[in-house]
Amino acid sequence: MAGRTRAYDVVLYGASGFVGRQTVAYFAEHAPARLRWAIAGRNAFKLEQARNAAGPGAARAGIVVADAGDEAALGELAAQARVVLSSAGPFALFGSALVAACIEHGTHYCDITGETTWVRQMIDAHHERAARGGTRIVPCCGFDSVPSDIGALLVADAVQRTTGAPCVRVKACHTIRGGVNGGTLASILNIADSGALADFQDPFLLNPEGTAPDDRAPHADVLSLRKDEDFDGAWLAPFVMALINTRVVRRSAALLGAASGYGEGFVYQEFLRTGRGVQGAAVAAGMTLGLGLSAAALRSAPLRAAARHLLPAPGQGPGTQAMDRGFTRCDLIGENARGERVKARIEMRGDPGNRATTVFVCEAALTLAAAPKRGERKPPGGVLTPASALGLAYAHRLASAGVRIEPLPAAD
Repeated sequence: MAGRTRAYDVVLYGASGFVGRQTVAYFAEHAPARLRWAIAGRNAFKLEQARNAAGPGAARAGIVVADAGDEAALGELAAQARVVLSSAGPFALFGSALVAACIEHGTHYCDITGETTWVRQMIDAHHERAARGGTRIVPCCGFDSVPSDIGALLVADAVQRTTGAPCVRVKACHTIRGGVNGGTLASILNIADSGALADFQDPFLLNPEGTAPDDRAPHADVLSLRKDEDFDGAWLAPFVMALINTRVVRRSAALLGAASGYGEGFVYQEFLRTGRGVQGAAVAAGMTLGLGLSAAALRSAPLRAAARHLLPAPGQGPGTQAMDRGFTRCDLIGENARGERVKARIEMRGDPGNRATTVFVCEAALTLAAAPKRGERKPPGGVLTPASALGLAYAHRLASAGVRIEPLPAAD
């Protein structure tokens, strides 16, 4: 990637959308002074509005007009950038040509998708070429799936360092408060419309070929509530995002392996914490029932059509105060084959799908854009995961950005 000849270090694509506007505001406040960045999308007027709304810090940002269906314009965009950050979903509808352009021009890429069936398509189409060229394509850099993926990496690393044995099992427990934006809902409905729900439910959908175990029972999706003393006796419900996050973590474990602390037969599962006592049990039961009903509804075309009229549309989402009141916490427990354990936590104030997602994906882009340290091994290319592409250096960037991470290993 010929970084010195390119006009921009980072281009924010989809910058006039709901999450896109938040990425512009984040860069306006937090981008390094020497960083050359631009915003991009299909409508110049809306891009100018997004830049103006972000305040003086965005005045230096360039504007690049490129429609998601215009391959030539996307090629010109990718040729100008060292890194592209995309928040323009549903990605199965609007993301494939942009990824292809980034591969063609050796441009690193990250996004906020949770559309694992689309990610599988990108792996099949581009992983080998990206790996040969050293280009890092990093989907799932939002709330799906950074806390899970980076948390599992931190725990696996800590188990290996502190016990001298690899980590064979991690379970994670999410506690969240926040809303849902229309783009996320549109992505879920598009997966159902495409007929890809069966693939979506494959626990090893994202794994490299030949790495899925013969015994899949320990990896099956959690469908029932439970009380767990490891999490202070709290009630845990199935977590809808686990259908995304577990696939990402399993790909990371397969790609990184023993060198990063993941043991043979590594098992990862995650849950949603609903509280303790009778109230926690009632909420867990309600969440479990609701998840089952939602899954059934997604299989019905008429119900999906009704949902599109009743739920927020793309470009819509929670208000500023609601997003500020939100929070996300992911508690993780990892253990080795002897039963020795290490705990970790990733925690942040702000709505998970918007405030946290914005920090996660923007810092992912800045990590990709950072110049490697002298003597540092060149990162591998491919269609990767946050953990396998960005590693522990990314965890340190997140901590510097206000994300509470424990334990955080010393920087290299």
